Amino acid sequence: MPKFIVTAKDQAGLTKTQVLDTPDKNHAINIVQKQGLFVVSIEGVDNTAAMSSSPVLRKPTARTFSHTGANLDDIVSFSKQLATMLEAGVPLLRSLTVIADQVESRELARILSEVRADVESGQSFSKSLGKHPRVFSPFWVSLVEVGEASGTMPKILIKLTEYMEQAAQFQSQITGALIYPAVLVCICIGAILVFALFVGPTFEKIFKDMHIQLPGITVMMLAFFSFIKTKILYLVGGIILGLFLFKNYIKTRPGRLAWEAFLFSMPVGGPVIKLVVIEKFASQMAILVESGVPILYALEISERLVDNLICGSVIKDIREAVKEGKLLADPMERSNFFPPMAVQMIRVGEETGELGQMLNHVARFYKSQVEEFVKRFGTLIEPFMLVFMGIIIGTIVVSMFLPILSLSTGGG
Repeated sequence: MPKFIVTAKDQAGLTKTQVLDTPDKNHAINIVQKQGLFVVSIEGVDNTAAMSSSPVLRKPTARTFSHTGANLDDIVSFSKQLATMLEAGVPLLRSLTVIADQVESRELARILSEVRADVESGQSFSKSLGKHPRVFSPFWVSLVEVGEASGTMPKILIKLTEYMEQAAQFQSQITGALIYPAVLVCICIGAILVFALFVGPTFEKIFKDMHIQLPGITVMMLAFFSFIKTKILYLVGGIILGLFLFKNYIKTRPGRLAWEAFLFSMPVGGPVIKLVVIEKFASQMAILVESGVPILYALEISERLVDNLICGSVIKDIREAVKEGKLLADPMERSNFFPPMAVQMIRVGEETGELGQMLNHVARFYKSQVEEFVKRFGTLIEPFMLVFMGIIIGTIVVSMFLPILSLSTGGG
């Protein structure tokens, strides 16, 4: 059976080496990872080499992957592993080779192999990552570039990992708060369709056979059901067409601006949506500034990554003002987009030389406000949605059974 010399590190950073008899390299990696160790290098040896303890590289074996695309967990894991290996003194090329052999994503393994080839040919690591914007954003590339220039790559990668994990958790909380009401709305629509397509026609036939005068609410409900049943294809087609036109409209700049303005103007959710955008801007700026990215370049990156045209336009104006020599807080205050507290905290940060720290405080404050709103929203929307569903379904049931109850009462 083939032998493999595996060099790994434990959580304390201690290096351990062991020789394993396994069918292939993947089995050797799995054995070591189950021991709670992180594989730094793995080399196959033949029997002769094993006897002399001289490692010889084996031809790579066929790999299997758990999934095809590169998701957030893959990127976070890659960032952690690369930071650990670089901090331990493993060269970048060797680190990329080892990590590419261990990732579970087929796409990320391919990208890392291409990045390694680019770095080996003389390109910078950041420039190589920039060739794959779908996986590594400009935010990622810019921070890696700073890490290369300053020699603080492991520190930068750790910050990136923390930021991605926190951003993913924050997004998950917001999404989770919207799932429950969305499910209740779908159940309510489903119930209406069941009554309209199946239950309503049955009751209508019964009422016709009974030759009774129907109450107004029953007549309206049956007419509503008949409209849905006869026009359902038009309704579905209209909804699909409307969504298609809306999706294409908000892809245009005027449409996107109009949609964002509408979201910000909503009486309940609008201010919270705005706080989400501000939190994203502040958290991105914080990590960029703390990593040593020049303020103008940091603003340029944030403008592209904030994913909001209104905020992006404001950031552009701020960048132009800073380019003219003004402090960051002054154009922020004139924009009327940022809350006064955020402006004052950033002003203090500029005056004390702790801008990155103050941006972190701003991001954490508004993140906590959004999280508090999400909790309250979930608590309040549940009974409201249940009452709403009860009224809708209760009205349908009453309208269907009211003629039968009236007939029964009259006959008694």
